[in-house]
This record gives sequence, C-alpha cells and structure tokens, in this order.
Amino acid sequence: METHSFFLSLVIILLTARLLAELAKKFQVPPVIGELLAGILLGPSLLGWIDPTPVIKLLADIGIILLLFEVGLETDVMRLVRVGPKSIVVAVAGFILPFLFGFFLSSQVFEFSLLTSLFVGGTLTATSIGITVKVLADLNLQQSDAGRIVLGAGVMDDVLGVVLLAILYDFSLGGSVSLMNAGRIFSFIFFFLLIAPISAKFLSTIIERFHKVRKVPGWVPTTIISLILFFAWLAHLVGAPEFLGGFAAGLALSKYFFFPFDQQKITRMSDFNQKVHEQITPIIRLFTPIFFVVVGLSMNLKEIDWGSSFIWLFSLVLFALAVLGKLAGGWLIKGPWVKRCCIGLAMIPRGEVGLIFAELGLESQILSHDIYAGLVFVIALTTLLPPFVLKWVHKHYGEYLEEP
Repeated sequence: METHSFFLSLVIILLTARLLAELAKKFQVPPVIGELLAGILLGPSLLGWIDPTPVIKLLADIGIILLLFEVGLETDVMRLVRVGPKSIVVAVAGFILPFLFGFFLSSQVFEFSLLTSLFVGGTLTATSIGITVKVLADLNLQQSDAGRIVLGAGVMDDVLGVVLLAILYDFSLGGSVSLMNAGRIFSFIFFFLLIAPISAKFLSTIIERFHKVRKVPGWVPTTIISLILFFAWLAHLVGAPEFLGGFAAGLALSKYFFFPFDQQKITRMSDFNQKVHEQITPIIRLFTPIFFVVVGLSMNLKEIDWGSSFIWLFSLVLFALAVLGKLAGGWLIKGPWVKRCCIGLAMIPRGEVGLIFAELGLESQILSHDIYAGLVFVIALTTLLPPFVLKWVHKHYGEYLEEP
C-alpha cells in the first residue's frame, strides 16, 4: 500500500468507526458493535473499500495491547485473586467443552479428517478477550464480580488457546505433535505472567522518579507506551500473546497493585498514577477502534454460499455447540442464574481469536473453502450476537450481577 492510500484508509477507518459507535450508543447498543459493523461495511463483506493490510493489522495489534493495558490499570488484583478459582472453572470448561463438541461433530457426524476436526474444535476454544472487555466496559460491568471472573477466565482462555494453536501449527507442519514443545511453551507463559507485573512495577517506579525531575514535557506518555511495548515484546519472546505484556504493564501501574510482602495496600491513586491514566487514555481511544474494525474487515461474508445446505447445517449446529460450550462454563460455578448466564454469554465472542485458527487452517490447506466459510459464519454470529443479549440481560436483571 502506498503512503497516501494508507493515510486515506486510516481516515476512513477512524471516522467510520466513530460515527457507527456513536450511532450504536444512541440506540443503546454497545459501541463496540458499531466498530465491528464499520469493519464489515468497509471490508470485503460489503463495500470492499479497505483491505486488512499488514500495516493496518499492526495498528490493530497495538490497539488490543493498549486496551488490555487499560484493563490491567483498572484491575483490583486482590479481588481478581479472590475470584480466581471461579475464573479457572469458567476458563477450563469453556475451553475443553467447545473443543470436544467441535471435534466430535466434525469427526463423527461430518466425517472430516483428524487434523481438520482438530482445527474446527480449536476455532471454538478461545474467547476474544478484547471484544469481551469492551462490552463489559460499555455496560459498566468490568469491576463487578461477574466482570472480574470473565476477565480472569478470558486471559486464561487465550493462554490455553495459544498453547493449542502452537500444537496444531506444529501438527500441520510435521504431521505430529511434540508434547515437550507444548509443555515448554506453557511453562514460559506461566513464568511470564508470574514475573512480568513485578518487573513492570519496578520499572514504573524508576519512571516516576525521573518524572519528578524531567525538563521536557511528554515524559509520561513516551515512557509508559515504551514500557507497554517492551513487555509486549517480552511476552512474544516467551511464546505468550503480546497483549499479555500490555495487561502486565497495566497491572503494575494499577492503584491496587503492591509488591509481594508489602503489608500496606494502596487504597488511592497517586498523582503519578492519575497522570498516567489521563495522558494515556486518549492514545488508547485512538488505537482500540482500529482493532475492532479489523475484526470486521477479516470477515468476508461473501465467501459463504448461502444456498448450500451443508453450510447451513454445519454452521448452525456448530454455532449451537459453540454457545452451549461457553454457557456451560458459567453454569458450573455457584451464584444467581443471571450472573452465571452473563458470565457464559461474555465468554462466547470468538472474534479475531477464532479467525486466527480458521486462517491458519485455510492457509495450510487443512480446511476446505466450504468449511472455512462455515467457520467464518459461526465466528461472525458468536461475535455479534452476545453483546446484544448481554445488553438486554443487564437492562432487566443487572442488580443480580454484583452478588457473590
């Protein structure tokens, strides 16, 4: 893409996303839906004006990293730890059940090959944490008990998804799976999540001290963005998703984060934390819409042969199993039925995560175009419908979502 064409594409993406987000908000629909629809409108599904080029995808990657930084910045670590066991149950059940459902449907009912069935099951596993977090924020639920369970489960879900993707990718290349390599990847990711927030907290204290003596304006956004991108790079280095680096950096700068063995819990945001929040938020608001537009751009709904009975049967049954598998994760924990239902609903969106599995399967010639089209249809439905249902449930039963 030539430079001037990229500039024009970026203008169209930003303005269309903003206008449709405002329109969605006016009709009391989560703004993220407007941003997703902007991608569908501008992409190959409808107008075909914008292609998700590598440069645009890079900006989208920065958007999801910054979004998860903001999530970490507003996360109460101790409350997240308290809901940890529930998050683990939701994550593991929401990962295993959809995978098994998709695998057995593909291998036993449609009689696909073993590798194809594994990719179909893998497409249904991980939750799109970016879309889920944005919807919870739009409904002001990110700090509710249900929101914290979903956040913890979503992060774990994506970690498990990365490990599975690594295994399937290795399988697609060599025709065999190395359990040793999979174990190494998982251990690296676990070590990163354990060490990264503490390391980021240490670096942030150095940044804060230099902030007190700095002579040139712009120190805070420059150094904090550098910190976020550095930890995103570290996350990739150990085999973890880059956005986990952004989450770790945000966690370290949270007003609720404190060093191990420090008995004095921070109860209010310091002046430095406040400056970080105020100066980084506009940058986050600039990049995150690009991420959601790119999710829409990646969905080519024209590839679906709407007259094919196979597409309808395969897609609708797979969609039902995809929803059922995630809802079951929410129902396995204790609490009001509304809360468990909302947790399951929030885990349903696949978005870009499912598309990564589908794209890899197509590029490796493991998935046929018909199977790929059916998967894209399922990903589109699981991405677009849950926010509407969550909005309705929150409107009518929102008072139950804070109950432990």
